[in-house]
Amino acid sequence: MTTKEIMQRAAAALDDKMGKDITVLKIADVSTLADYFLICTGTSSTQIRALCDAVEEAMDQAGETLISREGHRGGTWILLDYGSIVVHIFTDETRKFYDLERLWSDAVPVDISEI
Repeated sequence: MTTKEIMQRAAAALDDKMGKDITVLKIADVSTLADYFLICTGTSSTQIRALCDAVEEAMDQAGETLISREGHRGGTWILLDYGSIVVHIFTDETRKFYDLERLWSDAVPVDISEI
């Protein structure tokens, strides 16, 4: 499975659980951290946990190993690191605070409308 296919699977999992404003940034050309950042907003801490669980299940089914999970206890953000893909799930307020789209403005936005 290619990195792009893995990213698409994670994005589909977020979409299936009604994640809002799903954004994918291809950062491979501007950083060695990962190939893609997936950024998503959840409407509550409960939904954020559900989005996290959905991504973890989809990645388990794809055979991808979770390297690190951060922020899951606070309820306002979660980061899931799969090496080539990093998934960021935020509340609306926390997403605005971190503003990763501005921070990574050199990254290439990926159109996921067909996923």
